[in-house]
Amino acid sequence: MADSFYPFVENGPEGAPQAPEGAMEVRSPTRVAVYDDAAAAPRVVVVEPSDVRTYLEEVTATVNRLAKEQGGSIPFTVIRECVENLVHAYFTAPTVSILDGGDTIRFSDQGPGIADKRLALEYGTSSATEEMKRYIRGVGSGLPYASQYMEDKGGSLTIEDNIQGGCVVTISLAAEGDVWPVQAPAAPYAAQAGAPTGNPVPMTQPPAAAAPYGAPQPYGSPYPAAPTAPAYGQPAAYPAGYPAPYPSPAAPVYPAPYLSAYPGAPTPGLPAQTAPAPAQPMSEPLNSRQLQALQHLVAAGSGGASELAELYGSSAPTWSRTLSWLAKAGFAVKQGQRYVPTQAGAAYLSAPPR
Repeated sequence: MADSFYPFVENGPEGAPQAPEGAMEVRSPTRVAVYDDAAAAPRVVVVEPSDVRTYLEEVTATVNRLAKEQGGSIPFTVIRECVENLVHAYFTAPTVSILDGGDTIRFSDQGPGIADKRLALEYGTSSATEEMKRYIRGVGSGLPYASQYMEDKGGSLTIEDNIQGGCVVTISLAAEGDVWPVQAPAAPYAAQAGAPTGNPVPMTQPPAAAAPYGAPQPYGSPYPAAPTAPAYGQPAAYPAGYPAPYPSPAAPVYPAPYLSAYPGAPTPGLPAQTAPAPAQPMSEPLNSRQLQALQHLVAAGSGGASELAELYGSSAPTWSRTLSWLAKAGFAVKQGQRYVPTQAGAAYLSAPPR
């Protein structure tokens, strides 16, 4: 197998001691279950054992192809990081499930499992042995990178225990209709007391076509002022026999309702309009899940999707999207793999809108 698939892995100098034969031998096939229909049994595609690098490549390529055939948009590199995580399970009974039209992929095994799941999502923490580092980076970047990518795209990565040992890593971009509000805040809550937000008031009527100067105007329309030639570069008087150039018409004056639709636009005969008053804080309170997450962040100082799922139920992807919404609203900021409340978040709990 060519090394180009894993360009970051070094084989080491010639003559270097090799890992004991069979230390990382693949003995179990990977079963990939494709759920074309939630009401029907899945299709199962089997990737047979081979040497480690060929095996990792074939499992990654197979999962990527099947997920894309379902319409999924999870990238190849994220799938590869999750497949490589099977190295830590010594490829013991690996199973991959493709759900939600390819936007949810679940990797399970029956290896030793992951004792500290929160630590496994921190950059730089790794349990890779020297034998494993022949096939993966082994620097504690795989799952943290995959988790960061998924959350940045509005999805999630979760780690759970398998039924009888091992772990289950789930990556998902699938949306849940009961999570995301119908309308997210237009601007962070913390910034709403400052500069005005929102779109200009839509114009109430289209501008009428300007009639030529001197032509009769409709009743009630402002009559345009007489055009004047620009002063710059023009002589005071033209010599006899030379006709004056045709003056350029002045910009038409539209009816007041059209101009007044735009804040700050000058209206003839009226003083210049001032900017609208600053927008008020959110008038709608947070829903129960958003409030629950914010209360936990403020009480604990920080939090993540997995611990919220353990404390309050529901799924980690649901809480991941809720935390992302709080960050967009200005109530929290993401630091590493966790969310920390902002002053605006704490202030909201002190005096929420009613």
